[in-house]
Amino acid sequence: MKHIHGSPGGGTRKDQAEFWPGRDALVPFPRQDDLGVIAATARSMVFDNGAFSAWTRGEPLDVAGYTRWVEEWHRHPSFDWALIPDVIDGSEDDNDAMLRDWPAHLPGVPVWHMHEDLERLERLCREWRTVALGSSGQWASPGTASWWQRMAEAMDVICDEHGRPMTKLHGLRMLDPAIFTKLPLTSADSTNAAMNSGSLDRFGMYLPRTAGQRMTVIADRIEAHPSAPIWTRQPIQDDIFGQEAA
Repeated sequence: MKHIHGSPGGGTRKDQAEFWPGRDALVPFPRQDDLGVIAATARSMVFDNGAFSAWTRGEPLDVAGYTRWVEEWHRHPSFDWALIPDVIDGSEDDNDAMLRDWPAHLPGVPVWHMHEDLERLERLCREWRTVALGSSGQWASPGTASWWQRMAEAMDVICDEHGRPMTKLHGLRMLDPAIFTKLPLTSADSTNAAMNSGSLDRFGMYLPRTAGQRMTVIADRIEAHPSAPIWTRQPIQDDIFGQEAA
């Protein structure tokens, strides 16, 4: 499994130069601060269109600009794929139209939002080599009991009787060992390392000196865990739903 860390990171340029070598990175279209060092040193990189950030600010997404950016970078040896733009508050038809407009020669990954129909999820998994799973609607917070119930429904659609997914899966904001170790994900991302490198209290008296060192500690702890090889529904329910109810 690829543990993909969101950029930009915290600290100085030196901190970034120390952190990114050999790691997997997510670069958002609106914040390309670390792209230079990521392109030069990271093991792989994926691009995020920034649709959610634009939506929260009430701004339109620059789809044409994002597509040009992906066009410019997709031949880089470390480039894996780009999240295809979607309409955050749009209908499934709106988002299917965005998929049809995406240039076929650019490695793109569609997003299935958890509030969308399971029929759309099954169709995306049959048509695309990789599908990203996005928490949304009443299931916007990964890891809650209701979120796991919805994820169980999704996994039952995606996986065969042996728990094997029909396509590669990427978990958006799911780079938490409590989550990805229970799901058969090929990759997952989060901004945990960047966002929490400044949370000094979490390190206690054994505080690493620099932001780069703190990001490294967080990332290394995450990367020590693999994803689940298959989907096993019943143990998930007993462990997570039961604990939360208790």
